[in-house]
Amino acid sequence: MKFNTKLIHGNARLDGTGATNTPVYLSNAYAHTSAEKLEKIFQGKDMGYAYTRISNPTVTSFERRIASIENGMVATSASSGMSAIYLAVMNMVESGDEIVSSSGLYGGTYTLMRNLKSIGVKVHFLENINPDTLKSVINKKTKLVFAETIGNPRLDVLDIGAVSKFCKDNNIVLIIDSTMTTPYLIKPLEYGADIVIHSTSKYINGTSNSIGGIIVDSGSSKYTDPRYENFLPYTKKYGKMAFTAKLKDTIGRDVGPALSPFNAFLNLTGVETLSLRMKEHCKNALGIAKYLSNNDKIVDVNYPGLESSRYYDLAQKYYKNGSGGILTFRLGSKENAFKFLNNLKLILDLTNIGDTKSIIIHPSSTICSNNTDEEKRQMGVYEDLLRLSVGIEDVEDIIADIDSALKEL
Repeated sequence: MKFNTKLIHGNARLDGTGATNTPVYLSNAYAHTSAEKLEKIFQGKDMGYAYTRISNPTVTSFERRIASIENGMVATSASSGMSAIYLAVMNMVESGDEIVSSSGLYGGTYTLMRNLKSIGVKVHFLENINPDTLKSVINKKTKLVFAETIGNPRLDVLDIGAVSKFCKDNNIVLIIDSTMTTPYLIKPLEYGADIVIHSTSKYINGTSNSIGGIIVDSGSSKYTDPRYENFLPYTKKYGKMAFTAKLKDTIGRDVGPALSPFNAFLNLTGVETLSLRMKEHCKNALGIAKYLSNNDKIVDVNYPGLESSRYYDLAQKYYKNGSGGILTFRLGSKENAFKFLNNLKLILDLTNIGDTKSIIIHPSSTICSNNTDEEKRQMGVYEDLLRLSVGIEDVEDIIADIDSALKEL
């Protein structure tokens, strides 16, 4: 199947009723005809469902769909994007281990990484992740490299090909958060990433009606390396399924951040139109970025699709269908930024991205409010900066709203 077909039919299974939509299985637990059958399910020796905290038929359908469109081996869902990141990272590390991470992360991800020091895990934050900077910090304790395809909200574009080659040469697992780009723009596994994470609450869902996260496993063979000694029982038993087997057997089962079956259903419905929506998001975002670039009240516009962007060449290299639906711009002061927000009529001021509606936020006072001034600088967050998630409305109406608010400054 090609991409658009996979969005609708990828790994789909119809049940005996012939229903074309996956049923919502609102059951906590599942009865079986024999004690032996249930024992084998708990031992991982037989297929089946026991408890929805561990697995659920509706959730499985969603996981299979995302694995299909990412060209991954298997996917594991979570109750939110942040819980997906937490599960993936904690599945890898133990006290004394080290991580290398981009500093241009979403604020919540940055604080999650920063707080790993409480369990004895050291994180090296790099403003620019590339083979040269990685070479200066990796050692035998380094368990993984973590980065976003496009930083949120710094909008720095990762040279994923170069970074994945370095990680492969040094046998270090590369985890990529691809929430900002989605499989429509890039499939990180095809460029050598080992694990891909999405906050499905964003573009995959598309309408802000459900929270969720997903972890896609490529089936890497890196876990056989001595540095991943904690994976040894799983590589012996499950081979390339080691990462997911360990995740489902340990942290995933113990913490229990299960995706709601109803949210899985809503995400399944949303993902079918991902390609159509992303096309409009990218087109509108480029148009608005160009408009803002020619407005003398704007101090700076940051969008990888602009030829003036320092990341333009990388964006053109990796993103053939557009440069995403997110842009940032600066208005000279926090006072200007707030006055602009308060004069918008169409664009909504709230903390999300990837909705069909246009959404804007002042990151410094909201999603990055728990970060220090130095961390904000590393993340590209300034007092006068606004992040705009461009929706799929008529672009003329979005621009008219922006223009009207700018006139009040």
